Amino acid sequence: MKKWLLSYDLVSVLVFVIAGRSNHGAEESATGILHTAGPFLIALAIGWLAARAWQDPASLQTGARVLAVTVVGGLVLRRFVFDDGTQLAFLLVAAAFLTLFLMGWRLGAVVAGRRRRMAV
Repeated sequence: MKKWLLSYDLVSVLVFVIAGRSNHGAEESATGILHTAGPFLIALAIGWLAARAWQDPASLQTGARVLAVTVVGGLVLRRFVFDDGTQLAFLLVAAAFLTLFLMGWRLGAVVAGRRRRMAV
């Protein structure tokens, strides 16, 4: 698999942030989006490094590791470094959305790979 698959994870985090900000009527400025996305993007980078995701970015095992670091790390950074809220509802929505998006494309890649192998 290709290292450019990191872009799927980056887009997933940005879609989560933009959708959330839009849902709450927040200003759609670049600085506002980056402030909200910052903790999750930092955690995503740490997750990719910790999981060595570039070696097998589309595997479900890699995805689970990246997801765990992104959600937990993002919430910890958001609370203690960025001094933003981490209410239970936000935690649940963040975990659900990021699970769906960070694992969803990987599940699709695994299924597509199996279908290709079966067709040969």
